[in-house]
Amino acid sequence: MSTSPRDLASSRMSALVSYLEHDPQPTIVLDTQYNIIAANTAYQRQFGVEGRPHVGAKCYRVSHQFAVPCDQAGEHCPMRKAHDSRVPERMLHVHHTPRGPEHVEVELRPIIGESGAVVAYVERLNSLAVASVQPQRKGLVGRSPAFNEALSALLRAAPAPIPVLLQGESGTGKELFARALHDGSPRASGPLVVVDCTGLTESLLESELFGYEKGAFTGALQRKIGLAEAAHGGTLFLDEIGEVPLAMQVKLLRLIESGSFRPVGSLRTVHSDFRLVAATHKALKDMVAAGTFRQDLYYRISAFPIRLPALRERRDDLPLLIDSLLQRLAPGAVPRVDAQAMERLRVYAYPGNIRELRNILERASLFSDDGVIRVQDLPGELRTDTLAPPQAPAEAISRRRRSKDLERLAHALEVFDGPRSELAQSLGLSERTLYRRLKALGLPPA
Repeated sequence: MSTSPRDLASSRMSALVSYLEHDPQPTIVLDTQYNIIAANTAYQRQFGVEGRPHVGAKCYRVSHQFAVPCDQAGEHCPMRKAHDSRVPERMLHVHHTPRGPEHVEVELRPIIGESGAVVAYVERLNSLAVASVQPQRKGLVGRSPAFNEALSALLRAAPAPIPVLLQGESGTGKELFARALHDGSPRASGPLVVVDCTGLTESLLESELFGYEKGAFTGALQRKIGLAEAAHGGTLFLDEIGEVPLAMQVKLLRLIESGSFRPVGSLRTVHSDFRLVAATHKALKDMVAAGTFRQDLYYRISAFPIRLPALRERRDDLPLLIDSLLQRLAPGAVPRVDAQAMERLRVYAYPGNIRELRNILERASLFSDDGVIRVQDLPGELRTDTLAPPQAPAEAISRRRRSKDLERLAHALEVFDGPRSELAQSLGLSERTLYRRLKALGLPPA
């Protein structure tokens, strides 16, 4: 008795679903028209919504609530990339989930048919715990393109033992990124040891990093384990490595290359197995050219550089950062920021980046007696009727950015399939800000 094509297709689909069930990661199969044709239990459990079957639905509707594919809605589309490259593609997206929007790492693998054409795709999804697109009391938060670019690089580097160099202005959150690197690595169960290299002399940094024996110097009343030894099995984070004295750099290079060192006043050699993460706000290449930073050390620590964006490059993240910082600062009821104060916070330049924003909010919270932060609660430089005007090129960039934001909003209105509250959430905006921008477009809020 012959098997019909329909029965054969059904048998193949059953085998495919059975195969997917062995994958602990949420996994789906897509056809070339963006339809979900199979999904494993892990996907249904993590991304499913009761009463909304995903099989048969368009992936862009399920993941983003778009009415058109991602690449037509201003997003990068892993299916489009995999179709063109015909190799697996990885991409960071913000997906809608039953828990709200989340950072999700998408890995898409094309399935090549007998004719050599792509006939389907297998998509594995991994929700990230190291960063959030919702207000959090700890960890990294953000969803702007500049933040996502740094986060994507972090995800690539975290599982590998490669040394990472975090570069960015002071106050951009280097220690938080270092912790995310550690938490996303195989060494997450080990210690994260932070060494602040700022203002330390050669002898003090050596004794802190390598430890010392009893009697090694005046005041060494007992043996002390160094921070390099304490980092064994985990991550050693050298913050502001550009501050390390030149004479100490050769000892640091030996530590990084061999994992071995001698405590101050000792003849014994100690070995430590750690993953290195370094950070600096200085231009190390310029320091190498000037002879104040060793070239061999620079190449050793910068195998995987990650640039952290300044706060002015990720203004879309300001409401999310403000909510998160207020949660972290407030032991009880969390203050809120009124519209006028939020606008002042939005246009400020933040030369001190997130650290400065935190200080501003901490001060404002103390002046807010009723739980509402207003303009009069902000520091003087933010209370002035006219903030210092930016230079002409920056004004032009700001105008172009506003125009681009409005264009993006207009496009989102065309492709988004859902209420205004969910649209605001998907864009990382408050509903009040969304309505203000809708008004600027001459569109009704509802």
